[in-house]
Amino acid sequence: MAKFVFTPNDSSEIANDYDAIIIGAGGAGLTAAIQANELGLKVAVFEKNAELGGNTNRASSGMNASESLVQINEGIIDNKEDFYEETLKGGGRLNDPELLRYFVDHSALAIDWLSDHGIELTNLTITGGMSKKRAHRPASMAPVGNYLVSGALEQIQKENIPVFNNTKVTKLIRADKQRVTGVEVETPAGTKTVSAKAILLASGGFGSSKELIKKYRPDLVDFKTTNQPGATGDGLKLAEEVDAQLEQMDFIQVHPTAQTDTDHVYLIGEGLRGEGAILVNKSGKRFVNEMNTRKIVSNAINDLHEGGAYLIFDQGIRENFTAVEFYDHVGLVSHGNTLQEVAQAIDVDGDNLQATVDTWNDAVKQKNDAQFGRTTGMDRSITKGPFFAIHINPAIHYTMGGIHITPKTEVLDTDGNVIPGLYAAGEVSGGLHGNNRIGGNSIAETVIFGRQAGMQMTDYVRNNK
Repeated sequence: MAKFVFTPNDSSEIANDYDAIIIGAGGAGLTAAIQANELGLKVAVFEKNAELGGNTNRASSGMNASESLVQINEGIIDNKEDFYEETLKGGGRLNDPELLRYFVDHSALAIDWLSDHGIELTNLTITGGMSKKRAHRPASMAPVGNYLVSGALEQIQKENIPVFNNTKVTKLIRADKQRVTGVEVETPAGTKTVSAKAILLASGGFGSSKELIKKYRPDLVDFKTTNQPGATGDGLKLAEEVDAQLEQMDFIQVHPTAQTDTDHVYLIGEGLRGEGAILVNKSGKRFVNEMNTRKIVSNAINDLHEGGAYLIFDQGIRENFTAVEFYDHVGLVSHGNTLQEVAQAIDVDGDNLQATVDTWNDAVKQKNDAQFGRTTGMDRSITKGPFFAIHINPAIHYTMGGIHITPKTEVLDTDGNVIPGLYAAGEVSGGLHGNNRIGGNSIAETVIFGRQAGMQMTDYVRNNK
């Protein structure tokens, strides 16, 4: 079967006005475009990059949801209150409770909505900070992000929704300090003003902006990033220019497992640990509960002062996390027919590594990790050769802060009032995650709040004709 290829529209086709303009072609923007179009709006998507998908393309683990039919089909009895409480705890109890409530209550519905659009997430894994398997992913166990983007673009092509790449929004137009009425865009053909009744900022975070990292978290300015190069906070700057309120901008997540030894930084998805991988130090010993929150695991790696750590896993785990095939293809994976061979390949003590894995396998068998209290990601032991290792380091991964929005995705100004006609969804918005994002919640956020934005923009346009 031929691989689906999406061709963006030519910028010469940009109309003078739309019902809704969506800035950013990642998960949130594409979801909003589909939803608003289905509700009858004339929609256009503007993306500054040549490539579509943004950071969503790089997401690998899954999309969290509770009380889903997929969970029930797997015999997993979950509840929204646990999902809410564990996300709140993971975020240091600094999450916006109203945003979090809407998020949790609409997560299973978002899985169903995707399924209705041919994007089926029927396999489950688990991420750090969660007590149940909530991370939904494709049956093939392929990385969720690119699968989602490809599926959304297929739907967008089917519905003839215009998507323009290499089209950068440089200004939001606001009438009389009231409602937002349009945008200025730079295209390969020049600058153009486009009118709209509603505008959605879905432009992502600022994990690739040294300027903003230095401004809000100078302690992280020398960290590498897993973000795509276009994640430079453009939407935040556009919002500030119309007096939008920003919040929690110093809450920047460092992901514990990234491969930073090459010029290109690769995120090693949390799902690998969720399927059973462990972390060891240069002595070949475990040093942390690998399924704790990202903040805690990242700090534990940094506290080693050893230039990172190693993920250890076997063929059985590899078969349940197919992103490893890509990691191996680009040369990130060390191999060994035995643990001793892997230890030699990564220059750690072989006897220690063997003893560590033996102890871990016993913990899996007994369902009791006496060393570090790990209780999840223990479905399989590390016994099936060959064996593998990936060298990892923490890297900037996600910016939890952003534009202050209501649960309806409406943007608030610096006085706390709604800016009429302006909406925000996805990583460009702040408040949902608190000071630490749980793995699997970003993809869920893009779909849940992307849909919400599509619905709320439609409601606004219908009421303001």
